Amino acid sequence: MKPLISKEPENVPELTTAQIDWLTDIVFYYDGKPEPCDAVFVFGGTHPGHWEKTIEAYRSGLSSLFIVTGGVSPTGKKHAGWKERTTPESHVIRRKILEAGVPEECILYEDSSKNSMENVLYALEVFDFTKVKSLLVVTKEHVAGRQIRTLQKHLPETVRFVPYGFSAVYSGGGITRDNWHLTHEGRSRVWGEYLRICKYGDAGHLRGIPVEERML
Repeated sequence: MKPLISKEPENVPELTTAQIDWLTDIVFYYDGKPEPCDAVFVFGGTHPGHWEKTIEAYRSGLSSLFIVTGGVSPTGKKHAGWKERTTPESHVIRRKILEAGVPEECILYEDSSKNSMENVLYALEVFDFTKVKSLLVVTKEHVAGRQIRTLQKHLPETVRFVPYGFSAVYSGGGITRDNWHLTHEGRSRVWGEYLRICKYGDAGHLRGIPVEERML
């Protein structure tokens, strides 16, 4: 099954420096240093960064409570190193962080979600987010904006979100907020994320961008 919007749209407009800066802030969220938070929210996925950044957060003392999400996505392309084709993503992430020393009692998880919105909605069934004021969010760097906007839509307004992203590597180098506009793949991936933010915002799945503020 293909996603509603291609991960790499073919038609990417020419962008001015100002538009590049604006898209960077929208798609990558904000560029801040990680800080201790009440809990870590781990979005589902098959990239090793999902558990590597979670382990890093634990070893750095950024939190001692972890909410891991992810079932089996029908649309996501599996990472080349992912061997668990039919195993829920959260099961693998949980196993990896347990092996790294994160105590079992510090991990909550859901294993039924198939996309980012369901990651959030099903997490609400296993954890009361009114108990926390801040969440460290483990996500791909160039997906942080869309996924944090999803959290903002469905979680209490009192919760503050701190991105804790990792650079996803596809056919070339990693896509970061500093280099995405330098390659066709980076521009395409980021433009696709922007289109998803607009579409899913209009559908009420995440905190959208007002029409009058959009590029196109």
